Amino acid sequence: MVTAVFRDRYNAELAFEALRRRGYRDNEINVLMSESTRATYYSEREEGKLASGSKVGEGAAVGGAVGTAVGAGIAAVLAIGTTVAIPGLGWIVAGPIAAALAGGGAGAVAGGLIGALVGLGIPESNAQAYEKILRSGGVAIGVVPRSDDEASEIKDEFKRLEGENICYC
Repeated sequence: MVTAVFRDRYNAELAFEALRRRGYRDNEINVLMSESTRATYYSEREEGKLASGSKVGEGAAVGGAVGTAVGAGIAAVLAIGTTVAIPGLGWIVAGPIAAALAGGGAGAVAGGLIGALVGLGIPESNAQAYEKILRSGGVAIGVVPRSDDEASEIKDEFKRLEGENICYC
């Protein structure tokens, strides 16, 4: 899996959309954030529209290239994808790793977020950095690439979008 953590939701959304343009489906893209980040920027959908309390619209005016799509892609995967809220720890996980965490039950997250990420194959140093940035409102994005060449291209794209602690694990 190629993963990176983004300090701001705008670059996280651009990374998510870049993966979609490469042909990855929403259910193939992993998203990880704190519950407070989700509540602030990616509120639940109501009748097919983003809830009025969502701050997604604020980001829509930033950067004409993405326009009104800012926030919509990640919000959609949180609303309709496989999503797991990790009780007591304050994390939201969407995508294939959500199913892995859910399948592991409480034991999979007994060590907290770092333990769960390490259990999924992310090096501990990266997992620690992810946790710190996620606690301050960041978003982690990851996907299993189809080839080593594509992994390299995704890493380059994540780097261009200011992703940190990029890992091909």
